[in-house]
Amino acid sequence: MEEKEEVELVEVAEVIETRGSQAALDRIIRGHVLWSMGAGLIPIPLFDIAAVTAIQMDALKKLAEEEGVDYSSDGGKQFVTALTGGTFARLGASLLKGIPGVGTVIGGLSMSAMSAASTYAVCQVAISHFRSEGSFGSVDLDQAKRLYEKALEKGKAFVKKLEKEVDPKATKKVYENLDKVKSLHEEGVLTDAEYEEKKNRLLSEL
Repeated sequence: MEEKEEVELVEVAEVIETRGSQAALDRIIRGHVLWSMGAGLIPIPLFDIAAVTAIQMDALKKLAEEEGVDYSSDGGKQFVTALTGGTFARLGASLLKGIPGVGTVIGGLSMSAMSAASTYAVCQVAISHFRSEGSFGSVDLDQAKRLYEKALEKGKAFVKKLEKEVDPKATKKVYENLDKVKSLHEEGVLTDAEYEEKKNRLLSEL
């Protein structure tokens, strides 16, 4: 029975790549994967995980809008936490940043790659769920976690490919600007509409 379920999960994952609106979904995923890559380099232990979680929730919101599915912040946060909570490699890499010198660099690089791969996996599972069940209210977490682990491995390969295609300095600069825009929004300087417009413009540069 378990083997049958695994086969079904693989089939669902492959369907994600062949359904409609894929170009728009690809843009959302690619932009947020690169955004996560930049967030994973934050030189503060544990803060990077919070930043990546926020990015993954933003990705879910965008994907839900594209798929015509209702989205709630609480549902999105629970979904992300349930999927990524067991990814101990991310936590370990984050904690390595507390070690002076080389530990900071090693931790930053591994966290960056893992953050990006995790975002890819979260997005893939979300699209699969949106198309099979709809809202977050009916998530089969055991099934979702199994699909997440499979998608995470594919995400690592996706990230390696991206690293060869993009300029790390340019990616870091866009991330820094995204962080500034986010801060301005939180401070009330930018309205929701202005924030979304500036954020989407920056993401389009990735």
